[in-house]
Amino acid sequence: MTRVRIEVDLKRGVTDPEGENVRKALGLLGFKGIRGVHSAKLFLVDVDAADPEEARSAAEEMCRRLLANPVIHDYTISVEEAPPSGTATKPRGRSARGRP
Repeated sequence: MTRVRIEVDLKRGVTDPEGENVRKALGLLGFKGIRGVHSAKLFLVDVDAADPEEARSAAEEMCRRLLANPVIHDYTISVEEAPPSGTATKPRGRSARGRP
């Protein structure tokens, strides 16, 4: 199994209202020096593929058909080995409450 990481973000020059609202809210919460916030979507897709190129090709098709609007979005695709079966599919990091 192969894991495909797809990051979809807005093209340069496209207004990012979500990012702007977060930037303003951070200021209201007392965070200083926040000059900008950029929002993006991350998709982690586990694919049964014969090789990394097949997985990348499938991800390209996913982006063209569903995940990205070519008028306003750019996307990047990276292919990695999927974690062993039965492990969490979420990226590691901190939860919304700041706990690992």
